[in-house]
Amino acid sequence: MSDYAEADKLRDRVILITGAARGIGASVAQACAAKGATVVLLDKHIPGLESVYDDIIASGAPTPAIYPLDLKGASVPDYQQLANTLESQFGRLDGLVHCAATLGQLAPVEHQDSKTWLETLHINLTGAYLLTRACLTMLKKQAGSCLIFSTDAHKHKAYWGAYGISKAAIEALAAQLAEESEAQGNLKVHCIEPGSVQTELFARAFPATDPGALPKPEQVAPRYIDLICEADHRQAT
Repeated sequence: MSDYAEADKLRDRVILITGAARGIGASVAQACAAKGATVVLLDKHIPGLESVYDDIIASGAPTPAIYPLDLKGASVPDYQQLANTLESQFGRLDGLVHCAATLGQLAPVEHQDSKTWLETLHINLTGAYLLTRACLTMLKKQAGSCLIFSTDAHKHKAYWGAYGISKAAIEALAAQLAEESEAQGNLKVHCIEPGSVQTELFARAFPATDPGALPKPEQVAPRYIDLICEADHRQAT
């Protein structure tokens, strides 16, 4: 079991987390902050971001930053502007954790709505790629940096549509990045499959399932923190 009492493990580290307004993203952000990181909270849901921000401030952790961004409408210049802002405000980026996702439409392929299909792929796959590409230079500059993608075991199952396709493609993207980054050694790339968790996305996918039997987001956040701290420790020893 990890020692989460080591509160300063991520001190002076800057971690960008997408989907940070709620669910797993919010819990990962709070856990990173508890370890001493300065977290950058990215989401389209501003009230949720403000709530997470207030919780982190109340905990006595380093002051986080809020970056509102709707991945559905974001384009290449938006992501570059984000990277430029991080560079100017913090001068570094030690981790990027992708938790943002949309479920899209659960239906047979022949009944998929084309507009929803394209939006789902854009948010879950293209947005993650564009954000990652914009941040790669900063990430590779830092020893012990990490890049984490969230995936899903349902990706190959029937009726999961563009959501499933996007998660399969995210795993392929992560594998490419891991191999490309291996020679440099500074950046560690991971995929995490958090499983069934009490989130809004899971409730939409399985409305008949009793959420009380599922783990809460804060119970799976330590898996992300382990990988972030492992990357840092790998370079520090």
